Amino acid sequence: MADYQIINPYNNKLIEEYDFTGRKQVDAVLEKLVAGREVQAATPAFERSNILMRLAQLLLERKEELACLITEETGKTISDSRVEIDRAYNTALGSAMEARSISGEALDSDAFPPQREKIGVVLWKPLGTVLCITPFNFPINIAVHKVGPAFAAGNTILYKPGPQNKRSAELLVELCHAASMAESVLQMLIPDIDATGHAVAHPEVHAINFTGGTAAANAIAVRAGYKKLLFELGGNDPLIVMEDGDLDAAVNAAINQRFATAGQRCTAAKRLFVHRQVFSAFSEKLVAATEKLKVGDPAQDDTFVGPLIHSAAADQVQQRIDAAVTGGARVLFGHRREGNIIWPTILDNIADDAELVCEETFGPVMPLRAFDSVDELVALVNNSSFGLQAGVFTQQLSLAKQLFNRLDVGLLAINDGPGFRAEHFPFGGVKESGVGREGVRYAIREMSFQKTLVI
Repeated sequence: MADYQIINPYNNKLIEEYDFTGRKQVDAVLEKLVAGREVQAATPAFERSNILMRLAQLLLERKEELACLITEETGKTISDSRVEIDRAYNTALGSAMEARSISGEALDSDAFPPQREKIGVVLWKPLGTVLCITPFNFPINIAVHKVGPAFAAGNTILYKPGPQNKRSAELLVELCHAASMAESVLQMLIPDIDATGHAVAHPEVHAINFTGGTAAANAIAVRAGYKKLLFELGGNDPLIVMEDGDLDAAVNAAINQRFATAGQRCTAAKRLFVHRQVFSAFSEKLVAATEKLKVGDPAQDDTFVGPLIHSAAADQVQQRIDAAVTGGARVLFGHRREGNIIWPTILDNIADDAELVCEETFGPVMPLRAFDSVDELVALVNNSSFGLQAGVFTQQLSLAKQLFNRLDVGLLAINDGPGFRAEHFPFGGVKESGVGREGVRYAIREMSFQKTLVI
């Protein structure tokens, strides 16, 4: 029997089965990537930019094929998958532009005695080989967020996609090579656990760019040793609605940033804090809007909520909802399951220590929590091991600035939800939400080092 089976999460049909690669394949691929560093060193920045521009165009040309593969592999709705390819195009385009703009600085030595008449020229140089590990939920855009900047910086790349995403990842690599990214510069493998650990610890891997869960990140950190680590991990992101917030806009953000992708986003609005003065009005609007969402076959254009990635994921979300209800939570909408589909679920009166709100819940469930004061709100939001992003709806700039300074997050979006992301903005969190920053320009720097020439 094969090591892994790709199962369509919606209809449970077998798509493909295959065996993981082992240590020998890892060693062989890394040997090829070591040789590829000479190829990268001989490729000028403008040509790396041109290659990434061609990749961007190829992503658009193969958009529908890529989107269909994502939907079949992950259960993501086809409309959401198409948006992902549009974003991947922007990421590749941004990487191409930044490849031409990598700049350093010149320093005059006479700022401090006794040095005089020397100039330090500080430039960014590639680290060597980067191991890029991606999750299932945004298999193409997150991959391009890693491959694009790593290539732009001049590195070679070992790309490890999520096992469910083998077919879409293979097509992405095919497009990269078609864009003239040399095979000795980019290679893809899906190793078993032992071989993955071998790759993580390998002396010819100089950086690890990982998006995924905290437990896996901890295991990587233990094995990695003295390597550059760029971790984009989980979030328990709050969406905050103040008493003066635009309720209709807040409802729209909540639905799009929690129920899209069946709630399987690190930046999803996983905790909703609503000022008590508008709690009832917001709840009514939210339920009314949620009732209109189409749930079901992700291949249909008008479906908004499809299945979770697999039955184990659906089981976990269902168990957390059931436990919250048993603990006194009130169901405002949903609490229904069919196969791997969890219907959009809205709850209130949830205990603050319920697993549903204390842990990152990867599913389409929205817990509502009333609050009375800013101090109470800040304490509730910061009482989390995560600190990725947050969003607040308010017309008070002074309050927004106060929350920006007090909340333990990497980004605060005003009059938007925590799911906001622009491909060229810095992206990352604090605490257990990660180390370092993605976003094209920032990722290039994370996968480079500074080298100084003294003249």
